[in-house]
Amino acid sequence: MTLCFAWPAWPSPPILSTSLRLIQVHGPNNQYLELNVDEISSIRTPRPGDGHFMRGVQCLIIMTNGKFNAVMDPCAKVDMLIKDAGKP
Repeated sequence: MTLCFAWPAWPSPPILSTSLRLIQVHGPNNQYLELNVDEISSIRTPRPGDGHFMRGVQCLIIMTNGKFNAVMDPCAKVDMLIKDAGKP
């Protein structure tokens, strides 16, 4: 049995386009993290009792999959980056 697939009579195959809205923040070891803003659930500052984060962590970014990223950038800056990434 032979299967044969052919493209419809289009001038060219369809082109699928996707766009990611990424922000760049600094991780605890000064590495750059690029995060998709569509995958960010919420942001918050670490609580005073959250002693298990590295020194200098100023913002926690909670992702839609339940994981979080601790970043050195202030939450106000992260919030501004998220809002700016939403602009066309």
